[in-house]
Amino acid sequence: MDDKDQSIIAHLEELRRVLIKCFASIGIMLPVCLWLSPKCLDALVRFLIKGQDMSLNFFSPMGVFVLHLKLALLMSVLLAFPYIAKNMWDFILPALYDKERKFLGRAVFYSSTLFIGGVLFCFFVILPMIINFGMSFSTDEIKPVFEINNVVNLSLWLSFAFGIMFQVPLITNMLIKWGVVSYAAVSEKRPYVITGLLIIAALLTPPDVISQIMLFLPTYMLFEAGLFFSVSKKN
Repeated sequence: MDDKDQSIIAHLEELRRVLIKCFASIGIMLPVCLWLSPKCLDALVRFLIKGQDMSLNFFSPMGVFVLHLKLALLMSVLLAFPYIAKNMWDFILPALYDKERKFLGRAVFYSSTLFIGGVLFCFFVILPMIINFGMSFSTDEIKPVFEINNVVNLSLWLSFAFGIMFQVPLITNMLIKWGVVSYAAVSEKRPYVITGLLIIAALLTPPDVISQIMLFLPTYMLFEAGLFFSVSKKN
């Protein structure tokens, strides 16, 4: 076995150790998160129905228990994320030059900030609007009955979708900065960008027009912001 093969095996072995540490950290956090999950679910439900004359219902004996498990796993990943990120960073770092390290560090920072911004925007702006829109159809004869799994799953999935779509200005800026596409080319192809964003919004959201439009509009504005900052930096 030559030195190249030994180097590849050593890297794979190191990657295996890193992945074991990452999954172990999630497993360590899981019992604590299982204990916290009911309290977090109650707080989430109170936030979602705040100011509304409504309650959330469940129609399956195991429905809320499964929801507790999902929330516990999600919280475990979030709590373990700093440790996971550090281990992955330590694994990647030796293979990078100083310039690449600085660039990757900035990209991770901006990407994380945009993702958190998308999640917060979804929770504090979009979800209340969706709840209010759904409640607007209520009449004396038609009473809304919302199922807790549907509402919470919608909230979590939309939050993830907004976090992903809020990466658009960073992606736009990086593509122009690297010379993959020019500012003029992207500007001229706005109709294609709009179509693409609408398709992605339709794929990432439930099959209702309101959610899709609410995801598309801020994403398109962020795309324009990415274009603006790209040309500003060039000037």
